[in-house]
Amino acid sequence: MTVGAPSPLVLDGLVVGAMLFALGLVGILARRNMIVMFLCAELMLQGISVSLVSWSRHHGDWGGHVLVILVLTVAACEAAVALVFVLQAFARTGRLDAAAWQSLRESDLPRILDRELPAVDSVPPRFPRLTPAGVEPAADEAALLEREQI
Repeated sequence: MTVGAPSPLVLDGLVVGAMLFALGLVGILARRNMIVMFLCAELMLQGISVSLVSWSRHHGDWGGHVLVILVLTVAACEAAVALVFVLQAFARTGRLDAAAWQSLRESDLPRILDRELPAVDSVPPRFPRLTPAGVEPAADEAALLEREQI
C-alpha cells in the first residue's frame, strides 16, 4: 500500500455508508408515505454518519466522531418536529400520502400535483359511541318484563 491509502476497513465503511445513503435516496424518491419518507431520510443521515466515522478513523482524529454526535442530536430534534408535521397532516387530511400535503398550502399559492390523489373511501369507518356521562342508556323493553330471580 502507498502512504495515505485508505485501509480495507475504511473502504468497507465508506461502501456501507454509500449503500445506506443510496437506499435512503431511493426510498425518498420512490415512496409517498410520509412515515416511510421520514425513515428514509434518517437512513441517509446514518449513511453519512458511517462515512464520517470511517474517514475520521482513517485520519486518526476525533473530528468525524464529534460531528456524528452532532448529526445524531440534530436527527433526534428533526424526528420530533417531523412527527408533529406528520400527525398534523394526518389529523387534517386523514391520510399519510405526500400529495395530501398540497391541501395544507396557503390559499393564494397554486397547487402542484405530480399525480392525482387516490380516491377517498366511500364508506367512512363507524366507531362505537359511548353514552355521555350521567345519562342512562335506553333500556330494552323486553328485558324489563323479565324477572331476574324467582
